[in-house]
Amino acid sequence: MTSRIAGLLLTLSLIAGCAGSGAQVTPILDGEPTQAYQRDLEDCRSLARGQNQLDQETVAATLIGAVAGAAIGDLDDDGDALGGAVAGGLLGGVSAAVEAMEKREEIVFHCLRGRGHRVVG
Repeated sequence: MTSRIAGLLLTLSLIAGCAGSGAQVTPILDGEPTQAYQRDLEDCRSLARGQNQLDQETVAATLIGAVAGAAIGDLDDDGDALGGAVAGGLLGGVSAAVEAMEKREEIVFHCLRGRGHRVVG
């Protein structure tokens, strides 16, 4: 039981460590970068990293997954609510972290396009 709690805490720590990921994307440009590109890239990355609601959504998804997993685990014949909580928290947190990373990448791409850079991906 203690190892499962430690596993859940480790998982939450790893998910929290992903905060801001996606903002470090290096976009592919159609053509040569302009003189302002590097400054604009850093500004757009900073904008993407500053979207704290994405981190809050990740934590919320982890908690919701843990609660749902605990409820499902409790219904099981074994009554393993803690195992369900760990699995549910892991699933919810990882999927939300991936989604947050993708949203941050999109923010960088849209920001650069808005500043006149020809970003293709």
